[in-house]
Amino acid sequence: MKDSGPARAGRQAPLEMTAEEFRSVGHTLVDRLADFLATQSSRPVAPGLEPEQVRALLASGGPPELGTAAGPLLEEAAKLILDHSTLSGHPRFLAYVISSPSPIGALADLMAAIVNPNVGAWDLSPIATEIEAQAVRWIAGMLGFPTDCGGLLTSGGNMANFVGFLAARRAKASWDVRVEGAARREGGRLAVYTSAETHTWVHKAADLFGLGTGAIRWVPTDDAQRMDVDALRRQVREDRASGWLPMLVAATAGTVSTGAVDPLPRIAAVCREEDLWFHVDGAYGGFAAVVPGAPEDLRGLALADSVAVDPHKWLYAPLEAGCALVRDRELLRDAFEYHPTYYHLREEGETKDEAINYYQFGPQNSRGFRALKVWLGLRQAGQSGYRRMISEDMALARALYAQAERHPELEAFTLGLSVTTFRYVPAELAGDPSRDEEYLDRLNTEILTRLQRGGEVYLSNAVVRGRFLLRSCVVNFRTTAEDIAAIPEIVARVGRQAHRDLRQA
Repeated sequence: MKDSGPARAGRQAPLEMTAEEFRSVGHTLVDRLADFLATQSSRPVAPGLEPEQVRALLASGGPPELGTAAGPLLEEAAKLILDHSTLSGHPRFLAYVISSPSPIGALADLMAAIVNPNVGAWDLSPIATEIEAQAVRWIAGMLGFPTDCGGLLTSGGNMANFVGFLAARRAKASWDVRVEGAARREGGRLAVYTSAETHTWVHKAADLFGLGTGAIRWVPTDDAQRMDVDALRRQVREDRASGWLPMLVAATAGTVSTGAVDPLPRIAAVCREEDLWFHVDGAYGGFAAVVPGAPEDLRGLALADSVAVDPHKWLYAPLEAGCALVRDRELLRDAFEYHPTYYHLREEGETKDEAINYYQFGPQNSRGFRALKVWLGLRQAGQSGYRRMISEDMALARALYAQAERHPELEAFTLGLSVTTFRYVPAELAGDPSRDEEYLDRLNTEILTRLQRGGEVYLSNAVVRGRFLLRSCVVNFRTTAEDIAAIPEIVARVGRQAHRDLRQA
């Protein structure tokens, strides 16, 4: 009879725990985390510490020679992390497009880590692979994208955008770019087109994948920070006449600074006319497509060749979880597939049922089980739940904009999706046409620093039409109308003190 007990191998590994030990320390930790969730809103949003103060909390020197029991270590780690972190799940964390993480997603990550499937090959992760495939289909359907597309989960928006970029490079280069590289000069250099409001992933992609940042064409934007489609068309034709090879247009569904949505249907038409790959960075705003009353241009997501979205933004999954979708599944595979001799894995089409090997569809071979938290979140909330939460986030942004408009010491600037930008203007400078705009930029920079260190509310900044602004982005299912209503007076109070201090200095 086979012995399956703890003494089976006669080995005492320092990292092993018995089931009883794991249960004991696990229950203690879960109780601690549940208390944290219950009290999070009463904590400071950020610890307000300097780097050297945080470093001083950790033991100095090299790695320890002798080990320590798991229970005390987890208790120490919980105190360090819960008491000295910037809390993205706090209802007044409104700085960046980082969502409040769902509790079911956190539990999903624990389960995924225990089983530890490598979701790079079907044979190593049968159920995890099929859960990811279903999650990808569900995400595509929510966006109005073909559900038979190619796609996979990634670490985040940068990597999801990279996947679309590489599929476009492979499909649109007139030579074998995987063999000869992107630097080949015969027949012209590849060019990509995007707006001045696009996230910096475009710089990284052009740099990392051989085009060089000189291949990027920064298309101007209109007064609403949306890509100027007529300028795009002119630039493409000028480049083609000059010997360049236009390859890809990267549009944005929800810009980082203001939440602007490019005119996606019109850009799609230009791409069809000019035989360009149409990619949409919807990392932030793509999921707003499920909301009635969202910008009509989001319908253009369905027209794209590739789309990037981030479940760890508006699906409220814990970090990390991005998603890349490519309309033509075979073009995605063609950009990444290799067949090393040291792999003996089931391939698609090898049996009656297709086996998906995700290493053939993206840059990673070893891949964690990111999909579980996304899949469980979709099942717990349903599409109706996400429509409600995203709609509420957008309504809160509208409320903040209206409050900033009414406040005598605030100027409202932009409103897009769930992003509001505004700034503090001292009462004596309001309405003064000769006021010092550079001073207002400096003042609002100081206000932002104080807000981020103060712990009451955590905002970020945007620069719009050359002006430094405060920026609130609501992708947080814990934020309430009361939290939003408190922001204008917090900003004004901090602004008055900063104004006095700067004037005295």
